[in-house]
Amino acid sequence: MPGLYMVLDPQLRIQAATDAYLNATMTEREKVIGRHIFAVFPDNPDDPDATGTTNLRASLERVIATRLPDAMAVQQYDVERPAEAGGGFDTRYWSPGNSPVLGPDGQVRYIIHQAEDVTEFVAPQRRGDDSRQRSDDLREHTERMQAEIMRRSRELDEANRALRAADDAKNQFLSRVSHELRTPLNAILGFSELLTLSELEVGYRTWAGMIHSAGSHLLALLDDVLDIARIEGGNLNLAVEPVPIRALLVEVLDLVGPIADAADVRLNQSPDIPGDWCVAADRQRLRQVLMNLLSNAIKYNHPTGTVTVAVEPEPGEQFRINVIDSGRGMTQESLKVLFTPFERLDAAKAGFQGTGLGLSLSRHLTTSMAGRLEVSSELGEGSTFGVVLPSAVAVPGDHEVGEGRLVPEGTTRPAKVLYVEDVLGNIRLVEDILAHRPTITLISAERASVGLDLARQHVPDLILLDLHLPDMSGDEVFELLRADPVTSHIPVVALSADATAHHIEQLRQAGVTAYLTKPVAVRELLATLDRLLPAAPSHRESRSLR
Repeated sequence: MPGLYMVLDPQLRIQAATDAYLNATMTEREKVIGRHIFAVFPDNPDDPDATGTTNLRASLERVIATRLPDAMAVQQYDVERPAEAGGGFDTRYWSPGNSPVLGPDGQVRYIIHQAEDVTEFVAPQRRGDDSRQRSDDLREHTERMQAEIMRRSRELDEANRALRAADDAKNQFLSRVSHELRTPLNAILGFSELLTLSELEVGYRTWAGMIHSAGSHLLALLDDVLDIARIEGGNLNLAVEPVPIRALLVEVLDLVGPIADAADVRLNQSPDIPGDWCVAADRQRLRQVLMNLLSNAIKYNHPTGTVTVAVEPEPGEQFRINVIDSGRGMTQESLKVLFTPFERLDAAKAGFQGTGLGLSLSRHLTTSMAGRLEVSSELGEGSTFGVVLPSAVAVPGDHEVGEGRLVPEGTTRPAKVLYVEDVLGNIRLVEDILAHRPTITLISAERASVGLDLARQHVPDLILLDLHLPDMSGDEVFELLRADPVTSHIPVVALSADATAHHIEQLRQAGVTAYLTKPVAVRELLATLDRLLPAAPSHRESRSLR
């Protein structure tokens, strides 16, 4: 390749380099391959102000952390001359950039470092030939130009740092907003769901259903905004694994089936999808993408229309999942802005509800899983959305997800549950939810210190723990529970409005039994209790065993 390219692994060891790069840096391939980049290209020890390695290291670390390309400002990065050329360093100026190469798991496998030698534009060298020596005025002009270019490059670098700091502040703000909005939504969704399950008059139950539907819509909007912010900030955590396509489609089609029935739209699935066809993806995220595509295909369809899901292999060890509808279709102009956040085309005028974030988020998620989301459409003829993902080898496992029952399948034994929560409305909600489990006795504490005392006194079968308490963080409470021999064996379920994936993963690694994000669905909480309580010995049993 004619350009200046070098390939690094995530440990910043050189894996490959073009001839042009080796020539520009006066190095030899056999002497640099496998070595750490900064062992090969150190800073000039004679220049105390050298920042080449510092700036390059920061850029490479950003690429690894965000999995996104990073462009650098013009850098002075001197090149060491080989001993046979006299040794020392040549002053060089570069315009560099770094781009990630992602593996099937979505993580960085390699970094492509590209550079352009701009020394002749930034610092023209004077020739030894007196006849070509520049005048003093020209040299001064050249030095002023060099200083101006470097000043502007530093300003650009500082501006980029300021933008990254602003992006971090935005993500922190969104995380805080998420928590503050999820807390009241917990009560809105929880109590409205309980009302829809009660013996209210039909009219009142309809109103409760509308409240729950509106709250769910607000929660979906909040989740979509946060997901897009996480992706743009490089903070989206994915659990990439082999996902059986047929099993996932059965699950998703079952979920959207009632929506299709209500809209008088027929769902069709290809009958010949082999059970061992798998894609490398995050199961929940892929489910989210397919749910969005199918919901749109139903929403923008005609009565008696059809939605077909078809799967086919793609070249390059990939699978394509097509969602084909017979609906309204779109013009080529509309397709150009289709994936723009909050862009709803003419959906609002036509009376369709939505936020305009679903397709933008779906494309972001698919790209983050090393795939792509494509669309083709003709006005009046319908649309086809194709999700293309890398194939994977099937791994035995059970991915079926059950839904909690209002009435448990068997007779549950008596159990004690301690709920540590400072919001009275949330305590009341859990009390009312547990009315569906009359054998469970709920003990509540509004402060962490009181909750710890009650845990030691009653030794409950399970603890529900809020993470934002007035006198102590939930993380600290969990550590104290685990450190006390009396309470160390009790299953702890974190119940919090903090939906940050990183925090959830930290707590799971620390040993939290389960993590439920507020607002908590009634059936989800009941399913968790049904799953965990039978496995936990009761207080009486534990005493008799001792």
